[in-house]
Amino acid sequence: MPAFEYVALDDKGRTKKGVLEGDSLRHVRQQLRENLGLTPMDVAMATSTAEKSGKPSTFNRWFGKLKPMDMVIFTRQLATLVNAGLPIEQALSAVSQQTNRRKARSIFMSVRSRVMEGQSLTSSMAEHSSTFDELYRSSVAAGEQSGKLDVVLENLANFLEKSYESRRNVESSLYYPILLFICAVLIVGGLMTNVVPTIVDVFDQSGEELPMVTSLLISVSEFLRTWTWLIFITLVVFVVVVRYALSIPHVRIGWHRVKLAIPVIGWFARSMNATRYANTLAILGSSGVPLVDGMRISSAVVSNLWIKRKLDDALAQVSEGSSLNRALDSTKQFPPIFVHMVASGEQSGSLDSMLHKSAEYQQKDLERIIGTMVELFRPLMLLFMAGIVLLIMVAILLPIINMNQLTL
Repeated sequence: MPAFEYVALDDKGRTKKGVLEGDSLRHVRQQLRENLGLTPMDVAMATSTAEKSGKPSTFNRWFGKLKPMDMVIFTRQLATLVNAGLPIEQALSAVSQQTNRRKARSIFMSVRSRVMEGQSLTSSMAEHSSTFDELYRSSVAAGEQSGKLDVVLENLANFLEKSYESRRNVESSLYYPILLFICAVLIVGGLMTNVVPTIVDVFDQSGEELPMVTSLLISVSEFLRTWTWLIFITLVVFVVVVRYALSIPHVRIGWHRVKLAIPVIGWFARSMNATRYANTLAILGSSGVPLVDGMRISSAVVSNLWIKRKLDDALAQVSEGSSLNRALDSTKQFPPIFVHMVASGEQSGSLDSMLHKSAEYQQKDLERIIGTMVELFRPLMLLFMAGIVLLIMVAILLPIINMNQLTL
């Protein structure tokens, strides 16, 4: 039976929302009245027209997606139930009842409805392409075709958990430096626009020649107070122009190529994309997806367009019979140790295992470097703030010392 989303009122006039299965809209409305004691206000099928066509709307792409943790829990629970021998429709029903998130329940029930109508799990998930991406659907398809859906779902759950943990670790490491930087900017801006003018105004009115540091500080303070609106407008215009420029394909590709040439940023971009590519290719390979198809799907998770273009060339080489390690080495965008581990995996026949190991190594190396940079950023930011405060103090104290010397 298809799933329907409903909005109804209880006997106290409170709004209730949820998902219910039924043969038709009329059947669902009848269930709401007779079984739940609710007055239906709006009832609609859980799957939108946009998703049925395989092209989710902009709203669904941004707000219809489930949170990464929801996907981790769903995949892990589904893998456990399928491994226990439950039919897929019963497993989906149990998972949908387990969650208390209305959006997640609506999606899971919609997938279950399509499965009960005779569709495969892959095609049912394809109707929610904003939630189940190509990597997810390709892995599930390989599991259905090979009869090892439980193993594939278990691998997918492990992959999603690792990806979620890695992203959370990086984000949590960046929270403190970003907060510290914002506080530093606000404190320095407040001193320059409110505190400093009040203090140095006394020296300015005395008519005495001020030290160069004090004069410079007064000039900067006056500029910030007078032209704050211009600075703000300039920043907004700059952001808009940059975003527009990056929306042009060849400009964006050029910028991505330039980023790879910047020492620290280039290394970070290569390591991050190599980790994503290796992780995705490994999970697809272990799920039984052919190498060429796996390379095509894996390139979609690469964020740098220049690296993605090089990976398209590598895909063409592998399609023509070249080895994976030679194709990746020709791109010049992957760390040497990554290419050597891929070559070792191809020679030993354990490519999937080596891809997993190389991705894990790259991820740990990336987290180690980020952690080091964060630890260095903290004292540097404190030194920056101390230097600004020292400059302000010197600019204020020098005129006082000069006035005392004139008095003596």
